[in-house]
Amino acid sequence: MRHMDFSPLYRSTVGFDRLFSMLDAAQDAPSYPPYNIERTGETTYRITMAVAGFREDDLSLEAKENVLTVKGDRPEDRETGEILHRGIAARAFERRFQLADYVEVKGASLENGLLHIDLAREIPEAMKPRRIEIKAKTDGTPQIESTVN
Repeated sequence: MRHMDFSPLYRSTVGFDRLFSMLDAAQDAPSYPPYNIERTGETTYRITMAVAGFREDDLSLEAKENVLTVKGDRPEDRETGEILHRGIAARAFERRFQLADYVEVKGASLENGLLHIDLAREIPEAMKPRRIEIKAKTDGTPQIESTVN
């Protein structure tokens, strides 16, 4: 039994509903096709999916509202002979990845049966921290210099 029950946490936390829903959904996620997620730089990432037997025309990517959806649909009429054993899975799939805020898809490529999806986190200038200078407040009255004897 690998299923975790998050309902006790719903009662004692406020504002984490989305997090617990994502964790619950991740437990039931399909395992096909296999994929890797790697960090390629400080703010860049790459998702690599094993999609043997799929062509560029068979795959589609869609990024919408912090969700990246990868779909694969391979026509069955490509086989030229009688299949005696099918060990390479070529079934249709749909895989969703939840993206963090400001993560954008920069490109995708299909190479040697691997689909590479490059991502980058680009925080807008208005959201980046900035240094604010502190100035002394003057009310316009002259200061009197004092000398200590």
